[in-house]
Amino acid sequence: MALILSSHVAGSQVGATAQAAALAQFSIDSMVVPTVLYGRHPGWGPPGGAPTPIEVVDGMLAGVEANGLLGLTDLVITGYFASAAQVRATARAIDAVRAAPRGDPPHSAFARTPTVIVDPTMGDAGKGLYVPVEVAEAIAADLIPRADLVACNAWELRRLTGLEAGDPQAAVLAGRRLDKPTLVSSVQNGGEIGVVYVDDQEAWLAAHAKAERAPNGTGDLLTALFAASLLEGQTLSYGLARAVGGVAETVTAANLWNAPELPIVAMGPRVKQTSPGVRVERLA
Repeated sequence: MALILSSHVAGSQVGATAQAAALAQFSIDSMVVPTVLYGRHPGWGPPGGAPTPIEVVDGMLAGVEANGLLGLTDLVITGYFASAAQVRATARAIDAVRAAPRGDPPHSAFARTPTVIVDPTMGDAGKGLYVPVEVAEAIAADLIPRADLVACNAWELRRLTGLEAGDPQAAVLAGRRLDKPTLVSSVQNGGEIGVVYVDDQEAWLAAHAKAERAPNGTGDLLTALFAASLLEGQTLSYGLARAVGGVAETVTAANLWNAPELPIVAMGPRVKQTSPGVRVERLA
């Protein structure tokens, strides 16, 4: 079971909306605690809706905990936040998930340790910072240290580390500066665009030709697909290849079908497959 704390956008396949749809293909149930309730992605214009009040976020998390569901949570994914208070509430929720009882002895010894993935959603190349400064600072201070994996774009990794991360080797150095296993998207490699996975022992690049157009939400989809591979116990290289392949094939389908949003549900099991157009290379 996954606990997702991110945006809920009714008319766009982004944020928690996209991630819950993708995780369902892996038979992973999702509990979504929305940080905003929007009608559409802001990239289309005024999104409608509003940020979720912190009292509502706290109340939803309390309800999840009251039903004993934190002890059943295998995966936590964090994404977009509208306030620093939401970030702090999420940090408390992560601590509660890790502290929650996981079955009675002796079975608790075999319970899965929860995996925490932090997507420090705060900005992008060409856009700069698109959350309040206090939100970005809270993510860096309260969530990055709690992450088992940081899933960011190259711009965000640069903001977190102060190092360039736009090409594969730079992404490896910046990821190791962050000192957390890191998944870096939007990495430029000649005519290709790619994703780098890096930890203190190995680093991999999965790259493919740039698409003519990509709907919003590709980073959210990538995070969910890679998270599923971690829960399945896949090798890092295969999990990266499959996640990037799933995103690439979904973008290709969006372009073929002239779909304005990522067709995650329409892709069905295809979202779980590797792509012949994705090239995988070991970097370190």
